[in-house]
Amino acid sequence: MNLDKVAVYGLGGIGLGISAAWIRAGYKVIGVDVDKNKIKEINQGNVQHPDPLVVKTISKAVKKKYFHAITDGIEASKSSKIKIVAVPLLIKESRPDFTAIDDAVSKIAKGLKTNDVIIVETSLPPGTTLNKIKPMLEAISGLKAEKDFFLAYSPERVMIEHVVRDIEESYPKIVGGVGPKSTKIVAKLYSKIAKRGVIRVTNATVAEFEKLVEGVYRDVNIALANELADLARTLGISFEEARLAANSQPYSHLHKPGPGVGGICIPVYPRLLMQVAEKLGVRLELTSLARKMNENRPRDVVVLVEKAIKQLSSNMPVITVLGLAFRGGISDVRNSPSLEVAKMLAKKGYRVRVFDPYIDSSLLKGLGFEVISSFEDVFTGVDVVVIATDHPEFRKLNLHDIKRLSGKDKIAIVDARDLIELKDLPSNIIYIGIGKPWLKT
Repeated sequence: MNLDKVAVYGLGGIGLGISAAWIRAGYKVIGVDVDKNKIKEINQGNVQHPDPLVVKTISKAVKKKYFHAITDGIEASKSSKIKIVAVPLLIKESRPDFTAIDDAVSKIAKGLKTNDVIIVETSLPPGTTLNKIKPMLEAISGLKAEKDFFLAYSPERVMIEHVVRDIEESYPKIVGGVGPKSTKIVAKLYSKIAKRGVIRVTNATVAEFEKLVEGVYRDVNIALANELADLARTLGISFEEARLAANSQPYSHLHKPGPGVGGICIPVYPRLLMQVAEKLGVRLELTSLARKMNENRPRDVVVLVEKAIKQLSSNMPVITVLGLAFRGGISDVRNSPSLEVAKMLAKKGYRVRVFDPYIDSSLLKGLGFEVISSFEDVFTGVDVVVIATDHPEFRKLNLHDIKRLSGKDKIAIVDARDLIELKDLPSNIIYIGIGKPWLKT
């Protein structure tokens, strides 16, 4: 057995990033995943990931035999000293489904050896590592944590498109073990990777809680930003101007407003904490309210669109939605509020076109709207343009060009990201931003 071998369970975007970071630190890595096709592709050097450094690192490691992927989680556990759990926590009917976690942990336990180290990075409800994962490992393996093996929770704190940079440089690593020995050993391991250092917390439950708190803070902050942006728009002033001025004060960290919150992190973490709190008889009123506000935000955008339509003369308006990913520069539509805006408009019977330069159009068929593949085509004959995702390409939009391409006497722009800088507004155009004054010419 090679003592410097790491097994990473779960080869999604996060798991591949974690694998790349450990490879760069000088370790050999075994990747474990249930997807046989993915395993085959990776072992052939065909690595799909938005972070070029992940692609380069793992492709090179495959050739040099520093990395290989398998489906046999038990064998990976037997062959490695360090095991990292990065499989997703599934959510079904708003409740956590531990199926994938349980499968990975049971396979690790069946191959567990004395002095092995298990690190959990998946975002989990507080108490999961100590009260669920530890007993499962001990029951299946017959070994005892802190005596025979070591177990700690260390949350991933990354953005997928630059995951390696985030692991190595962006943030300190948080480590909380099921006991002091586990904390010390895992902290020492991560000190070889995390250039910003390691923060040791009292136990795994603190580390689990910390990770979810990060997401709740952002969720509440975005809800606040959206509420204040609505007021600024009604007052006829720019929320962005006020936000930047407010954030010059070191205790103000207002986020940007938008059509809601998407992805598989921020919308989920508050729910996990709320469920734990409910079992303990604790009411998270602010957390709950912010989550409800952000879930309703796409509906608020649709209301703005319909208000704009009333100012137009078209009986059958054509609506273009720009961007379906939940944030700019990526192709991820999971829990995307932008996608929800397009679906809501289509369900209301409007003629809806969508355009997203990052998303494979074949994935968007059958959702009730027309998928367009070019800027020019998406603006032809349009009455209302909804900027729903802050893709870099959309920052360069010229309202004069949109007006010309539409061929219409009068059009409306609903800027759900406050992306457009208004220098001069074309004639016969209505502009409304999430946090900007309603402008008409």
